[in-house]
Amino acid sequence: MKGRFAPSPTGHIHLGNVWIALLSYLSVKQQHGTFLVRMEDIDIQRSKRELGEQLLDDLEWLGFEWDEGPRIGGAHGPYWQSERYDYYEKTLAQWESVGFVYPCFCNRARIQSIASAPHRGEIPHLYDGHCRHLSLADIKEQWTQKEPSWRIKVEDRTIEFMDRWQGLQTRVLRSEVDDFVVKRGDGMFAYNLAVTLDDVAMGVTEIVRGADLLDTTAQQMYLYSLLGESPVHYGHAPLLIDVEGHRLSKRQKSITIKELRESGYSSERILGELCKQCDLVMKDELLSHGTITLCELVERARNSELMSVDTLFRDEIVVRN
Repeated sequence: MKGRFAPSPTGHIHLGNVWIALLSYLSVKQQHGTFLVRMEDIDIQRSKRELGEQLLDDLEWLGFEWDEGPRIGGAHGPYWQSERYDYYEKTLAQWESVGFVYPCFCNRARIQSIASAPHRGEIPHLYDGHCRHLSLADIKEQWTQKEPSWRIKVEDRTIEFMDRWQGLQTRVLRSEVDDFVVKRGDGMFAYNLAVTLDDVAMGVTEIVRGADLLDTTAQQMYLYSLLGESPVHYGHAPLLIDVEGHRLSKRQKSITIKELRESGYSSERILGELCKQCDLVMKDELLSHGTITLCELVERARNSELMSVDTLFRDEIVVRN
């Protein structure tokens, strides 16, 4: 069994990130598995190496230890996605040779016009497959004028999976999931492609992440099928929100680990407050000063003494200052 935490280094890690990392970590430890950390820094415009290094510092300060990943290595590296482009390119070339993908020359204005004007009773699509049936001559002509994006040919299929916390999920491809982009015209690989290829290559068997990513799962499961692989087990956890109903994000500096550390919070206090407000432990189970270490949480997880690791059901959890 192998689980992973795969953050994007586009800002300082915040409590919402720690919440997901904590659930994944405890689940792995319950199952005596392998914990992997991977940096998803394929967004070259927003990701920064120094933010990734700071993120790793914060994880270590909180008490996280990983079996594979940055700083310690492993058999399936590199563990920064920006260093894995050759692998993505090789897979895309293979898929092109067997007709799984096709070049798309549509500009953003055309795609937006499609999405904004569905006919009555139709599901609004993001893409209508315009470039899917271009002739070879048309492709060669348009390629002289524009670098294409690449789209997956999505076939008719119903995908079902049982999510750990969200229950049975059903998606009908073609009617609910369009031919989606796996590489943009500017050369940037899409999240769904990179994350799926890396999870397969690194042997990940369980993915714990936020409920906001639930809708991407059908796309990734379709990619698993193209690779001839069985999908992993998914768990989409409820998101943390503030008292005003806003999802915790990197823009809210007051809840980043960096800001909390500089304000004098200990790692034990941060974990204690997070566990209390997310009902991972009974409030009277914590020490009177409201702190707990990650090692203590792991021990409780292994003894099945944590309340919500397997019983989360809420869409959102309010975190108060």
